Amino acid sequence: MSVQGLSCFIVEHPKTARQFLKQIACRVPLQEMQMHILNAHSKPADLTTLLQPLLSGQDVGLLSEAGCPAIADPGSDLVRMAHDEKIPVIPLVGPSSIILALMASGLNGQCFCFNGYLPVEKHARALQIAVLEKRSIKHNQTQIFIETPYRNQDLLEHIVQTCRDDTDLCIATHLTAANEMIATKTIKAWKQKLPDIHKIPTIFLLHNRFRPVA
Repeated sequence: MSVQGLSCFIVEHPKTARQFLKQIACRVPLQEMQMHILNAHSKPADLTTLLQPLLSGQDVGLLSEAGCPAIADPGSDLVRMAHDEKIPVIPLVGPSSIILALMASGLNGQCFCFNGYLPVEKHARALQIAVLEKRSIKHNQTQIFIETPYRNQDLLEHIVQTCRDDTDLCIATHLTAANEMIATKTIKAWKQKLPDIHKIPTIFLLHNRFRPVA
């Protein structure tokens, strides 16, 4: 299966999807491509409509705006429906900020959990950060999470205020871009100077190797 030969796509934003497809030299002219939208605002009823080209036997590509479809991005419900209809699903590899950050973090890549977004309310957020740190200690498990970019700085400050000094925190920003930054330090070290990550796409990874005595 090759993306270059597809003429029908399910995308988050048609304009940027066409820009990407132009870059990878698709054989189908852009003006002849069908673009159907699946994003955070799509309703469950929309999925039935999106499935119709597949049910008619057409090959369809699922594109994310950034990252991998269905991995912290829209698409998993549609993929599940395809399985129910016995439609083959073929994953094609591409850059995932979550996996790239884990690879470069130096934290446990054998056991990890992606937690998505943390609560917005400050008290609930602090409680969740504490839960993730305890889970990391108990299971030797790297905890990965994200935030809306304009709340990144506030989240970072909550992390360093809540976590133990010996807990490791990796901050990975602008992944794959020219100004990419990936740094892993203890909370104690981060307290010396916090980076400015306001409105910058960021992945957070938390891990503590501490083992309580039984």
